[in-house]
Amino acid sequence: MSNRKGLLALSPLFVFVTIYLVASIIAQDFYKVPISVAFVIASIYAVAISYKNGLRQSVDIFSKGASKSNIMLMLWIFILAGAFAQSAKAMGSVDATVDLMLSLLPDNMLLPGLFLATCFISLSIGTSVGTIVALVPIAAGLAQSTGSPAALLTAVVVGGAFFGDNLSFISDTTIAATSSQGCSMSDKFKVNFFITTPAAIIILGVYTFMGMHMNTTNTPHPVDIMRVIPYIAVLATAIAGFNVMLVLTIGILLTGIIGMLSGAMGVFDWFHAMGEGIMGMGELIIVTMLAGGMFELVRHNGGIDYIIAKITRHIHGKRGAEGIIASLVATIDVCTANNTVAIISTGGIAKRISQQFALDSRKVASILDTSSCVMQCLIPYGAQLLMASGLSKLSPAQIIPYLYYPFALAVCVLFTIVFRLPRRYS
Repeated sequence: MSNRKGLLALSPLFVFVTIYLVASIIAQDFYKVPISVAFVIASIYAVAISYKNGLRQSVDIFSKGASKSNIMLMLWIFILAGAFAQSAKAMGSVDATVDLMLSLLPDNMLLPGLFLATCFISLSIGTSVGTIVALVPIAAGLAQSTGSPAALLTAVVVGGAFFGDNLSFISDTTIAATSSQGCSMSDKFKVNFFITTPAAIIILGVYTFMGMHMNTTNTPHPVDIMRVIPYIAVLATAIAGFNVMLVLTIGILLTGIIGMLSGAMGVFDWFHAMGEGIMGMGELIIVTMLAGGMFELVRHNGGIDYIIAKITRHIHGKRGAEGIIASLVATIDVCTANNTVAIISTGGIAKRISQQFALDSRKVASILDTSSCVMQCLIPYGAQLLMASGLSKLSPAQIIPYLYYPFALAVCVLFTIVFRLPRRYS
């Protein structure tokens, strides 16, 4: 494919970045350009440049991408998450859980405590989205009680969520990475642990230092354990391996039952809260569908094939091969906004590169998983950041500067590639 055609296929991404990021930076306000508007303009442009297919066929391709099974699954999760988060808030579950954490942890340990809890939960359930759904409302409540920036505490949860998503044996990214490279999950875990642990320890130290002078601005109320039950149930069923939609459904039912038994709300109040939560996810749902359609047009027009061909053209030595694999999966993640899809798309190419340069399949699988998770955590239109921003009522751009863990993890990945670490797997 020629440079002109390849760049044209990728140009909808450039249009989106220009409108959303550049315009917002110029305006010095990330609320000036709603992310949904940026995607609408970029999507119209993507359809317009696909003129060779004809307007009807271009729209059909766009619609196919917007309604893919993985997109629809995300939409179901967003709808249920919105209903659960708002109904839990209405019946006092969020406030009760915040009071419980404030009573269990000293003020100066709230930041590191929240990060450790998020890491453990995400490692147990293997999904960053599920962890974010459960903990971001609590983080927002803690921010209000301590007077800390809501973006900071939200970012603590998002970073910890990706720690587990990257390492967990039941994470779909782990399964995709190990399957594509033909290595065992336990071996990949050992390499991954070496890469991620230094980043997690450093950031835990940073959070401990930052939280030294943190104090609650409100006196915690007596903990009503009854109202904490919906969150305990959500975490317990998620750790037990239940499907995330079933987990959220159980949480929604418990908020209604406990809310009505405790007198916190009536049945119509419960319905209203669920409806309000679902409506609050409206922009998130629209953005997800627009992104899915636009990226499908980028793929159909050869944008992803162009990137793969360009990136893999010049490889020199083992360091270069590992660096190219990391760059490739990160770049494809930018184009697909889905780290599992990015791993699946590049897994075969990474396998051929690893065979050609005699790379260790365990380290290649770890690089694929870690690099895709780093990028997925940082793109403002990824499902995780969109979910976190929707639940915390913040712009993704407000959260990104506080995402210390993925930035530290990116440095650790670069370090292991440049210095050929760990030696045993290099």
